[in-house]
Amino acid sequence: MSSLPPSRHGRGRALFGLAGALLLGSCASLDDAPINAAVEGGGTLAADAGVFPDDGDGETLIGLNFSGGGTRAAAFAHGVLEAFAETEMPGPGGRTVNLADRIDFVSGVSGGSVTAAWFGLEGRRGLGAFREKFLLKNAEENLSDNPLNPATLAKVYAGGANDRSNLPQWLDANLFGGATFARLLEKKRPTVWLNASDIANHAPFVFEPATFRAFCSDLSALPISEAVAASAAVPVIFAPVSLETFPERCAWEMPRWARFASEHASAPALLKANARALAAYRDPAKMKYIRLLDGGLTDNFGLAGLTIARAAAETPHAPLTARQAARLKRAMFLVVNAGRASETDWARTRQGPTVTPLLMAVIDTGIDASVRQGFDAFQLTVARWQQDLVEWRCRLSPAEVTRLVGTTKGWNCRDVKFHSGEVAFDQLPDRREKLQKIATRFVLPADEVDLLIGAGRDATLANPVFNGFLRTTRPPGVAAGRPLAPQGGAKVTLTPSR
Repeated sequence: MSSLPPSRHGRGRALFGLAGALLLGSCASLDDAPINAAVEGGGTLAADAGVFPDDGDGETLIGLNFSGGGTRAAAFAHGVLEAFAETEMPGPGGRTVNLADRIDFVSGVSGGSVTAAWFGLEGRRGLGAFREKFLLKNAEENLSDNPLNPATLAKVYAGGANDRSNLPQWLDANLFGGATFARLLEKKRPTVWLNASDIANHAPFVFEPATFRAFCSDLSALPISEAVAASAAVPVIFAPVSLETFPERCAWEMPRWARFASEHASAPALLKANARALAAYRDPAKMKYIRLLDGGLTDNFGLAGLTIARAAAETPHAPLTARQAARLKRAMFLVVNAGRASETDWARTRQGPTVTPLLMAVIDTGIDASVRQGFDAFQLTVARWQQDLVEWRCRLSPAEVTRLVGTTKGWNCRDVKFHSGEVAFDQLPDRREKLQKIATRFVLPADEVDLLIGAGRDATLANPVFNGFLRTTRPPGVAAGRPLAPQGGAKVTLTPSR
């Protein structure tokens, strides 16, 4: 059996060869049964606790977004988490806490969703096992993608070379062990969002409670392996993943922001697309089944969910609660980008690209433009969020501060700083070329896996946003010149002065 072709964003050159099978007019049976179930009991679904966990220590907020890109993205994201696990910062009561244990939110796309889901389940203690359990394994071993195989061609014509019997079953057997979203939802931190693309509504689709409440489905019962596979479902290589809607099974009211987006021409386009999708999920005449493919088609950084949550906010601090917003001192949002440079050998010759590289270049151009716009929009969102938060805090009365924070002593309404940025291959000039040449497949040699893990770790520890965030945690009395990142592999510990 051939492997997934080594192409950018997990899409191979053979993708168009497989697409040619459409001309054969073959037909085959695919397992495209819906992966979800309806809620039990009906009624009105309760709201979830919120995007970010609140365990009483509200001074710090950390969110990570892992891009798509097969095992390459999963390994690079794993290296970032290793850097967090090597770093400690001051915690409540004068204790030091591990930075990996303080991650509040993780969003993943495609290969990045594998790392996000695993970390959500196992936390820091599971980092040591991830390399052996997934990164060094061949997750393609059960896949059908040989364009010369008539059975594969027939499946392609039916919707995709692979279905639920392939990658989801492999992930469940080798990594997730039957775990459902119930295990993720019951944990205090981190909140985990896995991202796919709703191809009927041309919109991002986030596996999170609010999305599933809209069509009365039980997210807690959904196997994590199914969501990860949907997030990584490259068109043609994989058949679309199906979700069934059950609008008759529960009461649900369209959020105010969605009504606004539907009725006002000036509403942001991303908000409008999400509102249209929610409305469709409630109308069986329009949509009884949601079809999902690779999250990178609409949002390869997994940023849309948070951007929408902030754009839809009805308070200056949402999606933070008032208590979280009043207590917060620092926040960090890092986008972990395992994207690679475009393959443009034809740009050096007089003869232009032939059909396959031309079509791949067109797809990559669209995806990269979307990625850049999404990242820029997110950066602006974070900056405006901090501004709105400061203005809201400075309007609080002393009584409100006492109610939310517990005391007014030492509280400063302007003492809050948001940090946002990117960890990417181009931040490591000495390794950038090798990293960018690594294929976006779900099987890689051990030396490339280890190169990616080390790159993720080193790029994070040298990252100015990461270190700027750590500087805000430095207690009084710690020398300004003290290194904030491990030197020579040593763990950094920021301890309060005595």
